[in-house]
Amino acid sequence: MVRVGLECLLGDRMDILRGRKAAVCCNPTAILPDLRHAVDALHGHGDVDLRRLFGPEHGVRGTEQDMVAVGESIDAATGLPVTSLYGTDEASLRPQRSHLQDLDVLIFDIQDIGSRYYTYAYTLAYCLEACAEAGAQVIVCDRPNPIRGDRREGNLVDVEHYRSFVGRFPLPNRHGLTVGELAHWFCGQMGIPRDEEALLVIPCEGWRRDHWFDETGLPWVMPSPNMPTLETALVYPGQCLLEGTNVSEGRGTTRPFEVCGAPWIEPQVLKQEMERLANRWGLEGVAFRACAIQPTFHKFAGRVCGGLQLHMTDRERFEPLATTVTLLIALKRLYPEGFAWRTAPYEFVSDRLAIDLLSGDTSIRDMVDGGGELPELRAAWRRWEAEFSESVRPYLLYR
Repeated sequence: MVRVGLECLLGDRMDILRGRKAAVCCNPTAILPDLRHAVDALHGHGDVDLRRLFGPEHGVRGTEQDMVAVGESIDAATGLPVTSLYGTDEASLRPQRSHLQDLDVLIFDIQDIGSRYYTYAYTLAYCLEACAEAGAQVIVCDRPNPIRGDRREGNLVDVEHYRSFVGRFPLPNRHGLTVGELAHWFCGQMGIPRDEEALLVIPCEGWRRDHWFDETGLPWVMPSPNMPTLETALVYPGQCLLEGTNVSEGRGTTRPFEVCGAPWIEPQVLKQEMERLANRWGLEGVAFRACAIQPTFHKFAGRVCGGLQLHMTDRERFEPLATTVTLLIALKRLYPEGFAWRTAPYEFVSDRLAIDLLSGDTSIRDMVDGGGELPELRAAWRRWEAEFSESVRPYLLYR
C-alpha cells in the first residue's frame, strides 16, 4: 500500500505546521486512504491555523467544466474563504500578494495525471512563483503519477513561441513525473531556491516508477469532471489533442476521451483506416471499435455522431500520443471537407491555434496538413524524450 504525501504529513510531520498560518490549494483528489479530505483533516487539527483555500481549474470541489471561470466563494463545510486560481483572464491564474500576505505556508495537494496539458501543474508553478515573492513556504504533498513514472512520449514545448496554460514549460506530452518532482524542476526552471524554506515536498512512501495507479492500493477520485477512470488518464496524453479540432473528444458522454466522434464520421470506414495505419506503423496495445455517441453537452450536444472507442488491450505497449496523431492523420485523409482545426480562443490565448498550443509547436498540424506520416514525427519525439529524461534526472524523488 502506498502512503501519499498527505498521509505522511499528518502522521509524521505536523510539527512543521505548528503555530503557522496556512492555506491549502486542492481539489477533490486531496484525500487520505480513508477518503477524508485534506481540508477536513487540517481544519479540525489543533496544530494548524488554516485561513484560506485556493481552487484550481474546476474548483476546490471539482464541479465546474473545462475552461469555465470559477468565482470566489466561502467553503460551506469550513466557512473558509475560497480564492479561485482559474477566473476570467490570465492574471486570475496566479495568487495575488493580497491572498498571501497573512500566510506562512501554502500546502498544495492535487492528483496530477501525468500529461503536460493538465493545468494543475501550472497552477503549482504560479503558486511557487507567488509564494517565493511573498516569502511564504510551499509544501507539496506528493501523489503517484497514475500512468507510471518511467514512460515518456512526445516533443518538448517551444516555450518561446507556444507557452500557455497547457504548456508553460518544456515538458513532453507524457512526462513521467510526480507533482513533487515537477515542483523541484519548476523551481530549477524559474530560478526559485529549492531549499526547504521555499519548497518542501513530502514524498509518497512505497511508490515505484513502474507502478500504475491501480497497483498502489489507493482509491481513485476523479481529478476533473471528465477524468472518470485510470483508462481515461492513459488515453488523455493523446486524445486531449482533439480539443484542438472540431471533433468531439467525448465530453458529454460517460467515457470522455476514450470515445470521440463527429456527425460526418462514418464509424466503420474510420475503424478500418485506423487498423490499416496501426498495422503499417506498428501501433500496439489498442483496439478500435466503431461506435455512435450523442454528447449531452459540449461539442455536438444532442446530435448523433459517428466515431470510435479506444480499447486498451495492452497498456504496457500502448502509445497514447502516437495513436491520436494517427487518428488525426486518418480524419484529415478521410474527411478533408469535414475535419478542421479549432480557431476559437483556447485557455486565454487567441492569436495561436489550440492544436499548436497543445502540441507545443506546429509539428503535428504541419504533418497532418502536409500529408506526412507518423514515423518521421515519432523519431523526433525519441530525441526529445531522451533529452528530457537526462535533464530531469537531478529532480527525481523515486527510483
